[in-house]
Amino acid sequence: MPTDIAIYNAAQSSEYRKICKKLKEVMTQGLKNAESKVWHGGPVWFLEGNPIAGYSVRKKGVQLLFWSGQSFTKSGLKPEGSFKAAEMYFTANEDIKVTVLRGWLKQAKRIQWDYKNIVKRRGVLVKIGSW
Repeated sequence: MPTDIAIYNAAQSSEYRKICKKLKEVMTQGLKNAESKVWHGGPVWFLEGNPIAGYSVRKKGVQLLFWSGQSFTKSGLKPEGSFKAAEMYFTANEDIKVTVLRGWLKQAKRIQWDYKNIVKRRGVLVKIGSW
């Protein structure tokens, strides 16, 4: 039986489906202990209930999002939104640099802001762990 992420990926155009498939494979390998599901319209990986990384198809390409990406030491990601998220867009499968993506995933496991409790804290983000 296909998962919700497989169904999401299969619903995309040919080129975006390839991008989504590659992102899913690398993210699943890089975040082995993470839970993954379609959340707010796109596949997202969580560690202990905290959103870490995800992707979604947008008009200008496939958006890769790291919830704590603005705090990464080496990124190349662009800030997104008013919190700590950062993003990258892909329009072709060849644009994905697997080595770079794996580096971001390593940082995503170590560098986390507590998005899981942001509503309870009334919009205030708190660092998780000691990084």
